Amino acid sequence: MSLVRVDIADGVGTITLNDPDRRNAVNLDMCAELDEAINALEANTSVSALVITGAAPAFCAGADLSHLGDSAEEGLLAIYEGFLRVGRSPLPTIAAVNGAAVGAGMNLALICDVRLAGRSARFDDRFLNLGIHPGGGHTWMFQNICGPQNTAAAVLFSEVLDGPEAERIGLAFRCYEDDELLAAAQTMAARTANTPRDLLLRTKRTIQDIRYVTSQRAAVDHELGPQAWSTRQPAFRDKLAKLKASITSR
Repeated sequence: MSLVRVDIADGVGTITLNDPDRRNAVNLDMCAELDEAINALEANTSVSALVITGAAPAFCAGADLSHLGDSAEEGLLAIYEGFLRVGRSPLPTIAAVNGAAVGAGMNLALICDVRLAGRSARFDDRFLNLGIHPGGGHTWMFQNICGPQNTAAAVLFSEVLDGPEAERIGLAFRCYEDDELLAAAQTMAARTANTPRDLLLRTKRTIQDIRYVTSQRAAVDHELGPQAWSTRQPAFRDKLAKLKASITSR
């Protein structure tokens, strides 16, 4: 059985972690399949966005740390490669969190551009409860999304966040009924099909890079090159011509 299932529809590549008996816990084999799946989807020019979810009943129960080997550092980096590969994708990504997202499974959700949660979602940090320090950039991602207080509540004080609570603190963009979640994520992702792929990818890169800019003037300069490039593209010229035609016909 494949540990990663891929479906493509309406320009959306849906990646489902597919090891429900182990609650989709990430091991090295799953990391390899995830890498292969994302490579194929990125090479498919009809795909404009990715949705990541898990086979019920969980999103992802974390990482299988039973095979760290002699070097803990190398073993941890190898198992984290699964969600880090998602983070390196130039395509927009949505996590459809449909159950427990634990430890490294929570990292998989955090690293996506947008998180949508089902009511049964459970964002469970759990690192300290397992006697292990947070890893994979967990505290950095969490703070950037939700701020230091919410990060401390989850990491230090073991607060487990359900879907509505995740929406309230901004960890999830929106919470849906469980049976509506995946369709909502796919519908949102499908909107990217209306944008030229090159423009979409450049804009995502700008959103990622702009967080390191420290002034509005620097932000203006950072966006200037890509925006000027976009004005020279056929899509912009076509839309501008249609706009002018509609104005003159009034």
